[in-house]
Amino acid sequence: MSLQGKVGVVTGSTSGIGLGIARALAGAGADVMLNGLGDAAEIETIRAGIEKEFAVRVLYHGADMTKPLQIAEMIASAQAKLGGCDILVNNAGIQHVAPVEDFPPEKWEAVIAINLSAPFYAIRSAVPGMKQKNWGRIINIASAHGLVASVNKAAYISAKHGLVGLTKTVALETAQTGITCNAICPGWVRTPLVEAQIVARAQAANLEIEESGRRLLSEKQPSLRFTSPEQLGALAVFLCSDGASNMTGTSLPVDGGWTAQ
Repeated sequence: MSLQGKVGVVTGSTSGIGLGIARALAGAGADVMLNGLGDAAEIETIRAGIEKEFAVRVLYHGADMTKPLQIAEMIASAQAKLGGCDILVNNAGIQHVAPVEDFPPEKWEAVIAINLSAPFYAIRSAVPGMKQKNWGRIINIASAHGLVASVNKAAYISAKHGLVGLTKTVALETAQTGITCNAICPGWVRTPLVEAQIVARAQAANLEIEESGRRLLSEKQPSLRFTSPEQLGALAVFLCSDGASNMTGTSLPVDGGWTAQ
C-alpha cells in the first residue's frame, strides 16, 4: 500500500521498535518525524539515511517525553513543517524492575510519565488535526504486559494496562470519524535493550549468547522466536491501510503465544 501524502510521528524512534516502525512508514511513502534519545551525530545519520533510502522527508524532534509542552510542540512542528500528523505512533518507553515494596517512587513517576502520560499528551495534541482531515491513525505500542502481568514490574505493567485502556477510550471517542486507535502488544523483541539483557544473563550464568536468548524466550514466549522490529513495522503499516479502516480499539498481541497461555 502507499502512504504517500501522509505524515507519521513516531516517538522513541532512534532505535529498536520505533526505528523499525519509522522505516516501515517511510518505506510505504510517508514523511516521518523521528524522536528519541541518542548521540546527535548518530541521530542525524539515521535521519539522513532514511530520507535518502526512501525518498521521503524525514525530520527529528528532540521532545522530552516527560514534558507535556514539548510533546505538544513536537506535534505542532510536524504540522507546520511536514503538513500534519496523520499517523501517531506512541512507542517511547522505559522500564524499571523491583518488588513493589522496594520500588523507588521516582522510578514509578518516570515510568508512568513516559509510558502512559506521554501517549495521552501526544494524542490530545494530534486528534484535532486528524479530525480536520477526517483521517488519522493512532498506534500505541503497548506490550504483552498490557494484557498480562509479571512480578517486579508494577509501574511498567500499570502503565501498559493503562495504555490499552486509553486506546479503547480514544477509539470510542473517534469511532464516527476517519480516525482509528489501536494498540500493538509485542512480547520479546530483539532490540538493543533486550540484547543487552541477554548478554548480561549470559555472563551471569556463563552461557552462550544464543542459549541465554533461548532461556529468556522459554520463560514466556512459546514460539521460542523473537519478534523483529520489521515485523512490527509491517503491522503498523497495515493498521494505516484501508483494510484496517474499521479496526479500532483493538489490542493486537505479537508475542509468539505468550498471552494465549
